[in-house]
Amino acid sequence: MEFKTIVAVDAMGGDNAPMEIVKGAVDAVNARPDLKVRLFGDEARVNAELAKYEYQKDQIEVTHTTEIIIVDEPPVNAVRKKKDSSLVRAITSVKDGECDAVLSAGSSGAVLVGGQIIVGKGKGVKRAPLAPIIPNEKGVSLLIDCGANVDARPEHLVQFAQMGSIYMEHVVGIKNPRVAIVNIGAEEEKGNALVKETFPLLKECPNINFTGNIEARDIPKGAADVIVTEAFTGNVILKLMEGLASTLVGMIKSALMSSIRGKIGGLLIKPSLKGVVKSFDATEYGGAPLLGLKGLVVKMHGNATAKETKNAIFQCISFKEADINAKIMENLTVPKSPKKMREEEGK
Repeated sequence: MEFKTIVAVDAMGGDNAPMEIVKGAVDAVNARPDLKVRLFGDEARVNAELAKYEYQKDQIEVTHTTEIIIVDEPPVNAVRKKKDSSLVRAITSVKDGECDAVLSAGSSGAVLVGGQIIVGKGKGVKRAPLAPIIPNEKGVSLLIDCGANVDARPEHLVQFAQMGSIYMEHVVGIKNPRVAIVNIGAEEEKGNALVKETFPLLKECPNINFTGNIEARDIPKGAADVIVTEAFTGNVILKLMEGLASTLVGMIKSALMSSIRGKIGGLLIKPSLKGVVKSFDATEYGGAPLLGLKGLVVKMHGNATAKETKNAIFQCISFKEADINAKIMENLTVPKSPKKMREEEGK
């Protein structure tokens, strides 16, 4: 059978590998007969997990590897030296055109380095940002960047906005997505040097729907569809939202179970509460794609479960079907730097 999508999976990456990773792969292929998954890792351990499940054997292929990149290894050295690691072999399969996408719950640094060194950036792409979907009260937003480019420049953020807009329109289905840049106030003159220099570039960018600044408190309200920032701030926002959501859900459950009245009330509101809790479950949205590369690389949470793995694989299918890489290359512009703009204005 000819499969529409082939996804490479680092079966040894993450806290719950290979158990949860393998189960997620099985769940994905059982839901999609047009999908093939290649699991890269220790053949004996991976096959031992696969033996627990029923699935079409031709939909999952195991590629044996002898090395594993662990979290505390220096990313660049690990990627360059461990050529037979599950992560490097999986990423290389995308570079060689054997697979359409790769996903891993392993070392974030190694995934980012491997994606940029092995797969490579697309033509005209200055930096490749990590872009997770985050929930809000109206649906979802894209947070870009959240971990790949701590020292970004204004022209990088403009490209992040363009790539994020393309992703949200063609994968998530939001037409003319609203783009905002993270700042400490709504006024245009506020912010640090990076935000102040980026703001006018975003205003002049013709292929995005720029709406101005967004304060952190307005992100959960759904005030923007594409939230632009550099990686340090983005990662803080992401981790805070995930931690706060988890804490609130835990507190609500504890309160409902603390008394007979609470338990009765919990039963009454359970159907409504279930939908709210589900919307703030990070595993529902898969992983974070590294946009702007020649192929798709997706980073899952380090503690990824089978559910997140399955949804990340489905995410890869949507990415391929929408041909996001081609759309990014077609629509991406290379903005002028603030320095260049000032030089031209002075002439």
